[in-house]
Amino acid sequence: MIVEQIWTGNAYRNFNYLIACPDSGEALAIDPLDHKKCLAAARERGWEITQILNTHEHGDHIGGNKAMVAATGARILAHRNAKDRIPDMDQGLGAGDVVTVGRSVELEVLDTPGHTMSHVCLLSRTDQPALFCGDTLFNAGAGNCHNGGHPNELYHTFAEQLAGLGNDTLIYPGHDYIANNLRFTLDREPDNNAAADLLDRVEDQDPAHAMVSTLGLEKEINTFFRLHSPTVIARLREAFPDLPEQPGAKEVFLKLRELRNGW
Repeated sequence: MIVEQIWTGNAYRNFNYLIACPDSGEALAIDPLDHKKCLAAARERGWEITQILNTHEHGDHIGGNKAMVAATGARILAHRNAKDRIPDMDQGLGAGDVVTVGRSVELEVLDTPGHTMSHVCLLSRTDQPALFCGDTLFNAGAGNCHNGGHPNELYHTFAEQLAGLGNDTLIYPGHDYIANNLRFTLDREPDNNAAADLLDRVEDQDPAHAMVSTLGLEKEINTFFRLHSPTVIARLREAFPDLPEQPGAKEVFLKLRELRNGW
């Protein structure tokens, strides 16, 4: 499996992806908003884009579909419940489905509601797994739930699906928000030395050559995985004085998401 992360350079700070089969040269485009850059990258490498995968239905993830299909004839895949919101969708996906690319690439579909209720992530079946997570999980952050999602569902996606993946899983998010997300982590957990060190390293990085994190690193620097940190809980109580002495993980997550909405 070959992964090409494509930095759009737009105001939304989108990442697009090409996943290619090295044996056949077939490629899957994930959320190819900048279809021109995706097509140029495929041409340069001699790949044929045969499929488009939309992680969810928002315009900054499906906006390149029409032009991509016109240029390649690619089929559009997305969550089965998004069919009324993604024009010309060819295949609906559910949890446990497998998307194949060429002869050797297999990507397992995870049904990951929260950012929207029709969101999927893809987990590669490779020696070192890779998670293509759209707007569910960001580097050092979590997706918002403003446009068709729900924070309760986002918590369950994090707790019941993402947290259980291997720590070596590579994380490929839909946007580059890492520096601001790390600042939020440090606002919530000022003594998180790992987050402070990472912010020093990536604050001025070129997103066209972005650092790729792992789930193990995310558990160290992403406040939405650090729900039992005494510092996180103590700082949260300053904003929410009625927080129980020993709040549950779900309550901490929901309060963090509420704070992040206005931060």
